[in-house]
Amino acid sequence: MTDLRRVAVDEVLGRVETALGTRLDRATVVRKRRSVGARTARGTWVRIERRGLDRIGIQGGDGTPSAEALRGIAKPAWLAGLAWRDEAEPVMWRADETELLPSAPAGTAVVAEDPELPPGWWSALNASLDALARQRTNRVATPDMETITQELVTRTIRQVFPGVDATVSEWCPAHADLNWANVTAPEFCVFDWEDWGMAPRGLDAATLWAASLAVPALADRVRVERSGDFASRDGKLMVLFAAAKVLGPYTHPEDPRIEGARALAEQVAKELQAY
Repeated sequence: MTDLRRVAVDEVLGRVETALGTRLDRATVVRKRRSVGARTARGTWVRIERRGLDRIGIQGGDGTPSAEALRGIAKPAWLAGLAWRDEAEPVMWRADETELLPSAPAGTAVVAEDPELPPGWWSALNASLDALARQRTNRVATPDMETITQELVTRTIRQVFPGVDATVSEWCPAHADLNWANVTAPEFCVFDWEDWGMAPRGLDAATLWAASLAVPALADRVRVERSGDFASRDGKLMVLFAAAKVLGPYTHPEDPRIEGARALAEQVAKELQAY
C-alpha cells in the first residue's frame, strides 16, 4: 500500500487547487499514511485521501460529505469536494474542503501521555457520541478500511478469544476511527469521517479505549465516561474486537498496550460467558 508520507504529492495538490479554486499553504501540509491535509488561502482545510477501489465497498467513498447530514455532533462543516480515479492504478482520490478545526488534534492515534482534558471536553464527547448513536444510515462502517460485518467481528475476536459467542444484537452509527489524532483539544471536535457508518454498539468507545491503553488512567477514564457502552453485551464484544487487534498475530511484543488490553479482555471474555 502506498504511504503518502513517502511519495511526491505535488501533482495531486495542484489538481485540487485548480478544482477548488484556492491555494493550499504548503507550510501547513500534514502527511499521513493514506491522506494529506493543508490549510487553504481562504481559511478552510482540505483533506485529500487515496483509497483503493477495492476498499470503497458499498459506501462509495463519500464519508465526509455524507456526515454533513448528522446533527448534534461537534464536527467541522463540509463545504466542497471532488473525486477522481487515478490514471495508472485502481485507486480513487478524494479531496474534501471543511471548516478549520477549533483546536489542534489531541495527540497521535495512540497516545503515550495523558492529554489532560478538561471536564467540558468529556461532556462534549459524550454528547456527540450519544447523538450519533441515535441516528440512522444505510452506510456500513469501515474500521481500518474493512467493512464491518458479523463475519468480520466473529473472525477477529475468535482468532484471539476462541469459543466466544460473538453474535452482535445492536447496530448503530459509529465514527469507526475514533482515536486521539481524530479529535481536537482543548475544544472538542471529531473529524475525518471517511469510515463512519452502522457498526456494533460500543465500537467507538472500545476504539478510543484501545488507543489510550499506554496511559492506564486515560483508558480507565474512557471506560468511565462511556460506561453504558462498556456495560452492554455488544460493547463487551467490541472490547474483545479492539483488544484482538492489539493482541493478535501481528502484535509487536513491545507494544505498551498489551498488558492493559489483555487484562480487561480476559475479564470481559469471562463476563460474556454469563450471557
